[in-house]
Amino acid sequence: MIGHRQAPTQAAVLELRSEHEVVREAYVFLDEKRLLLASELLRQLRLYQQLRTELDALHANARDAMQAAVMHHGLNGLQVYPAKPFKDAEFKQYTHNFMGVDLIETELNMENIPDRTALPSNPSAKAENCSRLFCDITMKSAVLAGVSGNLYRLLAEYRITERRSRALENIILPEIRLSLHEMSSHLEELELEDAIRVRLRSNKWA
Repeated sequence: MIGHRQAPTQAAVLELRSEHEVVREAYVFLDEKRLLLASELLRQLRLYQQLRTELDALHANARDAMQAAVMHHGLNGLQVYPAKPFKDAEFKQYTHNFMGVDLIETELNMENIPDRTALPSNPSAKAENCSRLFCDITMKSAVLAGVSGNLYRLLAEYRITERRSRALENIILPEIRLSLHEMSSHLEELELEDAIRVRLRSNKWA
């Protein structure tokens, strides 16, 4: 800190006070950023938990649907049931910046997926329901992937911001205040010595 290196002068005190104000403003900014990051982190966590709950329910329904389809078609019959081609599915992502963190919304667009190239020889509502549920799982997982990445990035930025904020609050600002106190005390002592010296001279020549 400059207070430990410069001679205790009025100019040095003014410079140190200016530095203290800059550091204090930086701390206020970082502390507000930390709170905003925490708020967004909680929002994304609630969204993640909601998506996980929905995905778990889809998995349970898909498992039941597959069992019903296997019971209807048999394992071999279900294995040869024509699947929908996924090659034309479009993975989309939308990015926006939040306090220096890239937040990404992801989705899987399956609107352009064509119908099956081959029709099933033994179509059934059970197999179609199974297919639909697994498509829903895939699309929900695409959304969940974006939220999961957001959580990792937000948490990393929150930890960095918190460390910097705590360093300013608990180390840098106290050091500057201590330097200011020492400088001010030393200058007051010098001023008092000068005042005493002038008074003694006045009394001597009186």
